[in-house]
Amino acid sequence: MAVNAKKIAVYVLVVFVLYLIITDPETAADYVQIGFEGISDAAKAIGDFMTWLANGGK
Repeated sequence: MAVNAKKIAVYVLVVFVLYLIITDPETAADYVQIGFEGISDAAKAIGDFMTWLANGGK
């Protein structure tokens, strides 16, 4: 039962993303850019934390 719900949720998400891209590609591109910026910021924060750990937490 949970598998079916997961498949339905993924299907709805894919349909929504396709609808967004088709109807407003500029907004879709903005969302992708925001997502990549978030991933980049998270990776930088992890790198800063690892550097801090490697320096003995100083």
